[in-house]
Amino acid sequence: MTLDIEKSARAIVETHAQAMGVDGWTPRRLPSQAPETPVEQAVQMACFHLGFDDIDARVLGRAWLAQSERSGRFDPDRWPEDRRDFGMPPWPRRDAFPDCPRELGLYVVLPDATWVGAMARAGVPTVQLRFKSSDPHAIAREVGAAVAAVQGTACLLFINDHWQDAINAGAYGVHLGQEDLDKLSTDELRTLRTSGLRLGVSTHGYSEMVRADRLSPSYMALGAVFPTTLKRMATAAQGTGRLERYARLMSPYSLVAIGGIDADRMPEVVASGVGSVAVVRAIVGAANPEAASRALIEKLAQLRADRADT
Repeated sequence: MTLDIEKSARAIVETHAQAMGVDGWTPRRLPSQAPETPVEQAVQMACFHLGFDDIDARVLGRAWLAQSERSGRFDPDRWPEDRRDFGMPPWPRRDAFPDCPRELGLYVVLPDATWVGAMARAGVPTVQLRFKSSDPHAIAREVGAAVAAVQGTACLLFINDHWQDAINAGAYGVHLGQEDLDKLSTDELRTLRTSGLRLGVSTHGYSEMVRADRLSPSYMALGAVFPTTLKRMATAAQGTGRLERYARLMSPYSLVAIGGIDADRMPEVVASGVGSVAVVRAIVGAANPEAASRALIEKLAQLRADRADT
């Protein structure tokens, strides 16, 4: 497939720059290790301008090439959203982790079991215990206390990082980051898969979504949508333009948007199509966390109702 590389890259940028929140076209040079095909070269040139890192630019280049070969033409207006073009197998899958609700609702990340219990009693539908300690006994106690704290409520509890303790305590699910996945041996992954726990996985762009898809988790977290100071960000904030594209591509999954989200930003996040919104500081930093959680639950429900009516 032959095409003018710079002209094609410019066409991609001019079509998608506004949604991505970037300026118009400025010529960019490709790195020395440029891909072989003109389509991939054009896509990578455009993606660098649109703010994607090298890894995601390469993933998008391969996907756009697959889309072009499948359709018989290169279309700069058509952002890749067919999972086949990213090498993802079809559903259903025999090795998938157990399902969780498509809409996990307000998803609150909390520092300890006391917070977990308070938010569960306040009616928060989904919480995550993100307990930080180097003491394995303290971790096991806190995970067990968090599981006990949600008993008698409808709250779903995910445990961040400590998957073995989550299994032992009988938690609903576990949430792992990309670095946590790196640490899992084949046997440990098999243990986690056969435990019956739901699995949530953090992703920060196309390459990590494609990687997470190989595990067929219960949900994917997409972020950070906006800048946040709560964790050191290894990647730039994604923005709602990318979030909308991620949500369409990963539509078989329950999806959770996370990162810098508050009440004011919630409408544009919900408009992207994700089923759940995760917050941290909007609750743990509130003067009245219970009232803040109720207000966010009501706002999220209203936004979803409005979206369903359109």
